[in-house]
Amino acid sequence: MGQTKGFLKYKRKNAAYRPAEQRVADFNEIEMPLSPDDIREQAARCMDCGIPFCHGAGCPLGNSIPDFNELIYTNRWRQACDLLHSTNNFPEFTGRVCPAPCETACTLSINDDPVLIRHIELQIVERGFKEGWIAPQPPRTKTGKRVAIVGSGPAGLVAAQQLARAGHDVVVFEKDQKAGGLLRYGIPDFKLEKRIIDRRLDQLRAEGVEFQTDVDAGRDISAHYLKKMFDCVCLATGAGQPRDLSVPGRDYENVFFAMQYLSRQNRICSGEEADDSGIIDAADKVVVVIGGGDTGSDCVGTARRQGAEKIYQFEILPKPPESRPPDTPWPQWPRIMRTSSSHQEGCERRWAVSTKRLSGGAGIYARELHCCEVEWVKTSKGWKTRDLPGTEFVVEADLVLLALGFTHTVHEGLIKSLDLKLDTRENVDVNNYQTSRPWVFAAGDTVSGASLVVRAIDSGRNAAAAIDGYLRQNP
Repeated sequence: MGQTKGFLKYKRKNAAYRPAEQRVADFNEIEMPLSPDDIREQAARCMDCGIPFCHGAGCPLGNSIPDFNELIYTNRWRQACDLLHSTNNFPEFTGRVCPAPCETACTLSINDDPVLIRHIELQIVERGFKEGWIAPQPPRTKTGKRVAIVGSGPAGLVAAQQLARAGHDVVVFEKDQKAGGLLRYGIPDFKLEKRIIDRRLDQLRAEGVEFQTDVDAGRDISAHYLKKMFDCVCLATGAGQPRDLSVPGRDYENVFFAMQYLSRQNRICSGEEADDSGIIDAADKVVVVIGGGDTGSDCVGTARRQGAEKIYQFEILPKPPESRPPDTPWPQWPRIMRTSSSHQEGCERRWAVSTKRLSGGAGIYARELHCCEVEWVKTSKGWKTRDLPGTEFVVEADLVLLALGFTHTVHEGLIKSLDLKLDTRENVDVNNYQTSRPWVFAAGDTVSGASLVVRAIDSGRNAAAAIDGYLRQNP
């Protein structure tokens, strides 16, 4: 390593955010990059730990983290960029929205602050684009094989790029107006500006990938059409079936799934949809977000930018501890208290809260949430919640957002028409990414259920390798 004791000399320095009072006035990205000198110092903290758990136990992609840290310390940025892209097609996405399991698996995180891996990765790829090092890589020869990718989220885009570079003709079908999947329509612009996606899509097009948007495969085009026109199909439609809240009052008209809310604002930011300040807008409203994960946090940040009067976020799980508990030891992802930039902008968070019903009088809109506190009790069948007597409370609300995660991939459409076998969690069942129909493959959240962008990228790469092998074995 460049400095074997750099972790003793330098402390971790996090990238700053734009001031809260400034950033809530727009939807621009909030993170401010560190200087090249600061990045070099942070790379110097990477220690000669012997077994780098960061890219073994931590990173699903197996990024060569100690190696690119040393390259940055020795000012070999282009080599670092090439090395990073050898395992990760889209480090500009993971460098912005990945929760960085590599950092919690860093050896330093045992008793110190881990290396600033995610932000170093981001600065490598951004410098690569700035310097022109990242260019299209069209294939030298073509195979004549045609592959359809259904879905243009991270798994679909990665599979498309890998297969195009292998010489296959690739067409990506996307039901929305623009390609990008949840990267475009699910993640707010203040975390991932959409010009970042467009920049990479330009590279894919130059490599031969064709995008057909506003096409709902399974409705606008049939499974029979795909079978006739393509040698192989890869389903990368994600895990789009949201988990619902089954309580009285759920059908009030001001109760929405989080993705309905977030995608609308993203479409407004991109000019796809007019800002008509309708019922799904949070301006001057009391907003209740049910669900304490990243999607719920994104709803909080979006509501704050829309001018919400008051924001609550309720989570049914108990409040996590401030430090790593014994049940998630290093190098596992720790179950600890996390505060996002959106939380810092202002909301009231409560844990161990169960919503029992919504009421709205004689109107069509919910006006109150009736809740209570719960405790978690371990039984022979697992953990269960128990309502705590005397803890009932009522919260007024003008807009209720359900950020309860996703249950499985959506079955309507291609999955049902293809009669694909499902696993016990109702996702598509695969063997080396091959479904019950040999010419149909699946990748990403379609197979795993809702997961991380970095895992979707890994799945897309592996699925592409499996498809390439299938096509070459079946000339």
